[in-house]
Amino acid sequence: MITASQKRKENIAEYLLYMWQIEDLIRANGLDIDKIRANVLERYNLDAATLRQMEQWYESLIDMMRREDVAEKGHLQMNRNTIGDLADLNKRVLADSRFTDYHAQYYRTLPFIVELRARSAGEPAGEIETCFNALYGVLMMRLSGKEISKETEAAIDQIARFTAMLAKYYWLDEHDRLFNDHENSGSTKKN
Repeated sequence: MITASQKRKENIAEYLLYMWQIEDLIRANGLDIDKIRANVLERYNLDAATLRQMEQWYESLIDMMRREDVAEKGHLQMNRNTIGDLADLNKRVLADSRFTDYHAQYYRTLPFIVELRARSAGEPAGEIETCFNALYGVLMMRLSGKEISKETEAAIDQIARFTAMLAKYYWLDEHDRLFNDHENSGSTKKN
């Protein structure tokens, strides 16, 4: 809850990956608050008030996961909305010729997105969700100690650069600075 709130304010990409981890953590504990209390919360030295807030946060997520039928797989609607917001921002920035650096990052990333989408089984994901699926998959591989090929590392490095730029633009957009700052800087921006 505390980490999620902080990440949400600072970096939407980190927030989304963190929330996906929380969903998996809840699943690993059988959507059982007692198990989460024992396996997760008791590991932290929290005061009683903070512990209760954390328990309530996990309980609300558990409830949402059950109601939204994502107890076994999938993502909470709030996380899907975040992906949708990022995809929408991606389209808006790509439609604006002032964002040449972003366009370059996107087109360097696009071959990896196309390849990943071609390899994916099941329901096809959008471009932005594909990027996050790749980042999350590699994160899980690293956490489990699995080896990652050089080709995968190169792809993930590019995807990470692209999503980092998208996350930065998301923060600027939330603060009404993305398009306004680019308007004010004009097309004669100096490097």
